[in-house]
Amino acid sequence: MNAPDLSRLKIDRSGSKAPRALKRGGKLLWALVVLALLVAGGAWRYVTAPVKVQTVTVTTAYPYQGATLMNATGYVAAQRKAALASKATGRLIWLGVLEGSKVKEGEVVARLESSDVAATADQAQANVRQTQANLAQGQAELKDAQANLNRTRELVEKKFESQAVLDQATARYDKARAALAGMQAAIGVAQASERGAKVGVEQTLIRAPFDGVVLTKAANIGDVITPFSNAADSKGAVVTIADMSTLEVEADVSESNIGKVAVGTPCEIQLDAFPEQRFQGNVSRMVPTVDRSKASVMVKVKFKQLDPRILPDMSAKVAFLDHEMPPDQRRALTVINPQAVVERDGAKVAFVVQGERVRQVPLTLGAKIGDAIVTSGVTAGDKVVLAPPARLRDAAPVQPETK
Repeated sequence: MNAPDLSRLKIDRSGSKAPRALKRGGKLLWALVVLALLVAGGAWRYVTAPVKVQTVTVTTAYPYQGATLMNATGYVAAQRKAALASKATGRLIWLGVLEGSKVKEGEVVARLESSDVAATADQAQANVRQTQANLAQGQAELKDAQANLNRTRELVEKKFESQAVLDQATARYDKARAALAGMQAAIGVAQASERGAKVGVEQTLIRAPFDGVVLTKAANIGDVITPFSNAADSKGAVVTIADMSTLEVEADVSESNIGKVAVGTPCEIQLDAFPEQRFQGNVSRMVPTVDRSKASVMVKVKFKQLDPRILPDMSAKVAFLDHEMPPDQRRALTVINPQAVVERDGAKVAFVVQGERVRQVPLTLGAKIGDAIVTSGVTAGDKVVLAPPARLRDAAPVQPETK
């Protein structure tokens, strides 16, 4: 009996090496594909991710800023200003103005109760009339005494009357003349009393001392007005008025810079109320004293042309110039920060932020004003990218951070 052939029961391992190599190669390929996808995704996120940028605002500047010697701050003030009060004491019964009312010189703006002083004035006028009537009577008496004296003299000369009669006529004439002199003096006294009574009545009327505008109202009808406002619940000034044609800016100039300023120095005035507008002015005078607490000198700057919108106590900034600026250099120009300007394809451009993306804008550059450059192509208020990176392109997404 032949022995079984066990060689057929062996596992042939020589043919399994090729599939295992293929399996390892497939895994490596998949790993490379995944890596490539990851790299591509990262590159895509890098390209499409918003670029973090800092932005600045396009502003305006004036050419005079290049000719500015120094700047100072201050307030608008009226050089003619008055608090209207009465020399008399009484209750306010009429007020004819409100805040903002325009008044003329001599116009009655308020009136106090005046029945007592008016009665005194009426009595004084009656005394004047009485003394005038007495004077007329005295003049008639003197005229009659004069005529009687003349007749008596003629009769005495003709020996028809005695000397005693002449003496009586002379005495009567002298008495009438003396009485007339007393009556004339009485008229003077009565007229003086009348003027005093009229002054008393006038003191109950509060008049405007000059043309102006009412700034504030400090009293109302029914309030007691006293000259010095010492009494309880009493008021002194009724209204405050100002002559608006005398408005000036009172600016505090540092003591160390006062040598740069002289009477007549041209100025540009900016009011906080109208930040986009400039007003021309010049130094009208300097107060000859130094404020020790601030080490400054008050300089008063007069407006060349007043605007009806300018009001007292408005905050103001004053630029003192080394020369007068011509009209064509007094208009505002658009300026941009130089760090926001870059070169792309041989042209100067800036990147304006619009929402979450930027727009590349070509620029035309001009002269420098201070640290900024005059430009066109952008407008005041635009947000532009500061120091744009090289990879920033038109329509790129950005994440702005305002500086």
